[in-house]
Amino acid sequence: MKRFDAIKSIVEELTDELVVCNLGYPCRELFAIKDSPTHFYMLGSMGLASSIGLGLALALPKRKIIVLDGDGSLLMNLGSFATIANQNPSNLVLVVLDNEAHGSTGFQPTATGGLTDLERVAKGAGIANSITVKNKKNLKNSLKKALRDKQMHLIVVKIEKGNANVPHVNLSPIEIKNRFINEIKKSK
Repeated sequence: MKRFDAIKSIVEELTDELVVCNLGYPCRELFAIKDSPTHFYMLGSMGLASSIGLGLALALPKRKIIVLDGDGSLLMNLGSFATIANQNPSNLVLVVLDNEAHGSTGFQPTATGGLTDLERVAKGAGIANSITVKNKKNLKNSLKKALRDKQMHLIVVKIEKGNANVPHVNLSPIEIKNRFINEIKKSK
């Protein structure tokens, strides 16, 4: 499955959840599939999508938070698994789009193409509801369960290498921030 198709499958299941999306092609692809003020497109800060999602989940316990992260980005901040597990916010769903490469910078291989298994790492850190999926059907079923449950979930989605031919996000960082903050204010 291509990342674009995985993101499209995820978007089809969403309603009003707040989405934090990893930088580079993932946020460009999400923007092309469906732009929304509920989407926070990271245009920098590699490795911090999961941490930003955790902060939002803790601050907004009544709102479901979805993080779309990449394997390369998550591996840069692997310690976030331990913090997330120990905080264990019931409203957080962490989706890792794992193409075993740094897809936005030339497909340099990541450790997940070798011996590193992010599901096992997450479970070792204490994220009990961790699963790896490899097709759209299992992705949709896992996401539906995660959206329904009042428990934290991690879904590792194994995807093919490749980037969709999509334009850049045509919003400034200030515009992204301001409209996202307006969505957060609706939660209070």
